[in-house]
Amino acid sequence: MSALNKVIDAVDVETYLMCSDAHQGHSLALQLGKEMNLGDVDIMFEEFDGYGVRVRLRKYIHRPAQKYHWLESDPQ
Repeated sequence: MSALNKVIDAVDVETYLMCSDAHQGHSLALQLGKEMNLGDVDIMFEEFDGYGVRVRLRKYIHRPAQKYHWLESDPQ
């Protein structure tokens, strides 16, 4: 079983992206999620400081109220 199968809720990625404004930083953050093969990500935090943006991306593996595989009778 992979480590990803052991994730209960989500995976967060936090980084600093160089950009010219907050809008560009937002777009780059979403693009980063796609380039990392995370697909659609949620931006949980973003703060532009004049040089770039500090962002925290979240990829939900299991969203609340989803069917959780570990509750099944045979989780393998």
